[in-house]
Amino acid sequence: MGLQVERIPTLSDNYTYLAICEATGKAAVVDAPEAEPVIRRVEKLGVEVEKVLSTHHHFDHSAANPELAAHYGAPVFGHATDADRIPGFTDGLEEGDRIQVGEQEAHILFIPAHTRGHIAYVFEAAEALFCGDTLFAAGCGRLFEGDPEMMYEALCVKLAALADPIRVFCGHEYTESNLRFAAHVEPDNREVQSMLERVVALRAGAAADWHDATPAEMSVPTTIGQERATNPFLRARDARELGERRNLKDSF
Repeated sequence: MGLQVERIPTLSDNYTYLAICEATGKAAVVDAPEAEPVIRRVEKLGVEVEKVLSTHHHFDHSAANPELAAHYGAPVFGHATDADRIPGFTDGLEEGDRIQVGEQEAHILFIPAHTRGHIAYVFEAAEALFCGDTLFAAGCGRLFEGDPEMMYEALCVKLAALADPIRVFCGHEYTESNLRFAAHVEPDNREVQSMLERVVALRAGAAADWHDATPAEMSVPTTIGQERATNPFLRARDARELGERRNLKDSF
């Protein structure tokens, strides 16, 4: 038995995740801006929330932390430097720390650039990565509090070192627009073209209200292997090229 990951659509295009240890029924909520959709899913599944996890402080990933923490009597985790920015923060994490969700274990990667306190939760045995807004399917987050060198370290050194089969659970449903940019940057990349065609077809019949999205309409997760093949930021040769691509994407 492993880690079951429930994808919960929140706000207009956010992914909130419920990571469930199948052996114990213990669960962690990852990046929740809204409490009600999470509580409804937890009640439907009958699991026990024991932790609330934040990848970074932005409200669209953390606003529901205090309500969920109070509702479940659960601690709220985030990077140690974000103690004053993550709502409901109780427990600080640093790179290399490990946390448990039931019998499942994750280690922490410090991946700043989008924000200065951004982290990822890596469940290597379960092949699941929760990476917030640093790595997207075929894209990466804006450099709000960091620079290209920091993002290159986060993406092309740390996250790229993970095994190809690891599933990438990112923060938003941005895949189609990201792939259109990827096709612009690498017009001869057949893997990008193929993935873009699949995602366009997938999203063509998507629900008008993201809250009503079904798993069949979601392009996430991808895998680290897919990202190596299709993500123009993960494929950047150096920090300078990554920065140039990020600047281009900002106005694309």
